[in-house]
Amino acid sequence: MSKWKIPMYKVLVDDYDVIYSSRVIKRGMSWAIGPEIEEFESRLAKYVGTEYCIAFNSGTSAQHAALLALGIKQQHRVIVPSFTFISTANSVLMVNAKPVFADIEEESYGLDPVSVEKSITTNTKAIMPIHYAGGACKIDEIYDIAKRRHIPLIEDAAESLGAKTGKRMVGSYGEMAVFSFAGNKVLTTGEGGAIVTNSKKLYDKLKLIRSHGRQETENYFQSNLKPDYISVGYNWRMSSITAALGLSQFKKLGKMISMRQKNAKYLSSKLRDMGIAVPQENTFEHVYQLYSVRLKSKRLRDGLMNYLTKNGIMSKIYFEPVHKALLYRKLGYSKQKLPVTNKVSEQILSLPMYPTMKQSDLNLIVDTVGKFMKRN
Repeated sequence: MSKWKIPMYKVLVDDYDVIYSSRVIKRGMSWAIGPEIEEFESRLAKYVGTEYCIAFNSGTSAQHAALLALGIKQQHRVIVPSFTFISTANSVLMVNAKPVFADIEEESYGLDPVSVEKSITTNTKAIMPIHYAGGACKIDEIYDIAKRRHIPLIEDAAESLGAKTGKRMVGSYGEMAVFSFAGNKVLTTGEGGAIVTNSKKLYDKLKLIRSHGRQETENYFQSNLKPDYISVGYNWRMSSITAALGLSQFKKLGKMISMRQKNAKYLSSKLRDMGIAVPQENTFEHVYQLYSVRLKSKRLRDGLMNYLTKNGIMSKIYFEPVHKALLYRKLGYSKQKLPVTNKVSEQILSLPMYPTMKQSDLNLIVDTVGKFMKRN
């Protein structure tokens, strides 16, 4: 049993999750390359507003595949934030290219367009901003830079399925956008990922990369025809059971987002008067995959985190800067100058956020934070 009275997240589960996954299990076949995968891909593409979608076994595999599809390789540079989950930068290393860290801005905690522009060189072959915590970065400005400089844009939208800028969905801007369906995401399948794109050329490349470089005209497991292998590929397919869970989660996606927004609104209404910076959504619609607040100093942030832990409330730092991780220090990034990234990462703290939070959970968080702030 967990020690946490309130964990960071819980998945909203209903009978549909059991029914959809059980159908796949009970039929005794097509647990791989089943019809649920194409249906899930179709639903996701339509939801985001793109022509194509291809499902993967994780968001990290999808990031790796996106860079491979663009032909990113050694000597190439990809602009990424350091304020992100490490897979964003690691995926660049996976194709033997060089991650270039641009700084972030303090409104959405996404890449700062000014810093992006300054980071571009002749070897820059992609820009990969993240949409933080269920919000949206300054994607319109970054999109304009990428278009003007003729650099492919890959949106790392792992945390922000359902977020909007105006009427436009996050994930609909770049040559490709990557989503994750890991356990703590707004829509989760336990593990899983996807890429959406409007490019048939990239879509065809991604299909080969996902499944051994195999040119498929029929279901591999249900055909005795000899397939052809035309490029190097990987085994990054999503299972049919996973896709079935994705479809059942899709049925309640709008409901789950509304529940998150309601919980976030309540927390913000109480915490903003305590000298705490609550999430902003001035230029976008937030889906609150994370509920991240900022304290005035690292000492105060660390103190609150410890106090919450003692009271059984989980909190977590999303994110520690990637350029300060041991791997990246060894690669020579330790002297990287990213003042806003360093400042935000020392002040940020993510509090529990999930659809099924009870009013008593919310009140316990507010009361516990309030007690700490009064003492400090």
